[in-house]
Amino acid sequence: MELVTLIGFATALLIGLILGLIGGGGSIVTVPVLVYLLEIDPVTATAYSLFLVGAVSTVGTFRNAQLGTINYRVGLVFSLPAFTTVYLTRAYIIPAIPDNITTLGHFQLTKDLAIMLFFAFIMVIASISMIGSKDRKPLAKGEKKLNLPLILIEGGIVGFVTGLVGAGGGFLIIPALVLLANLEVKTAIGTSLLIIAIKSTIGFLGDVQNIEVDWPFLLLFTAMAVGGIFIGLTFNQKLGNEPLKKIFGWFILLMGVGIFIKEIVL
Repeated sequence: MELVTLIGFATALLIGLILGLIGGGGSIVTVPVLVYLLEIDPVTATAYSLFLVGAVSTVGTFRNAQLGTINYRVGLVFSLPAFTTVYLTRAYIIPAIPDNITTLGHFQLTKDLAIMLFFAFIMVIASISMIGSKDRKPLAKGEKKLNLPLILIEGGIVGFVTGLVGAGGGFLIIPALVLLANLEVKTAIGTSLLIIAIKSTIGFLGDVQNIEVDWPFLLLFTAMAVGGIFIGLTFNQKLGNEPLKKIFGWFILLMGVGIFIKEIVL
């Protein structure tokens, strides 16, 4: 096995670890690893990312259920629009995008390039959210009710983004759960994993009809990530979330800028 491939599989362990630690963010590393290290085309890479994120988040969900850190009511409200939009995006919108979107002089905007540029944009937005976030204490009971319309809208937006770039959307889900549903951070992380698990799996099902899946590779890559989430969940109970969010925020900021430079400048 080549060194680059070994590094790619080692990164799968890191992806699971990050998901276990902060309930999101790890999936945003998956697509660049699959595209740049393992040389998988972006459309297939986003589909593989959905499968991996769905499987790893399912394991995390069971663990958080044992710890009692999941709010099922909030998860259901958020999930309904997210499930719908992610499936429709993967099944119909992605296949409808032309391979060659537009040409401006010597610059050709292809479907693969557009996906990677949008992905880099999402990475930069996610990094700013993580770097600038502050640990919030839950409000007192009765001080704030669920903002159902905003939660439904946020769920639809996250589902659409997930469908386009194959990321679980935890960096969007967790702030929404804290601000709109008045959940404490650890409960928001557990609920986020539940939402991501189901949403990503549904998104992948929308892809199966459109791509050819290398199951031996995908299952091995996913198994490595599942091992990582057990490590992440262990540290999650011992470490504070805020330092980890900021470190990872700077990491994905550098990755996002790197993708822009590689795809546009180089």
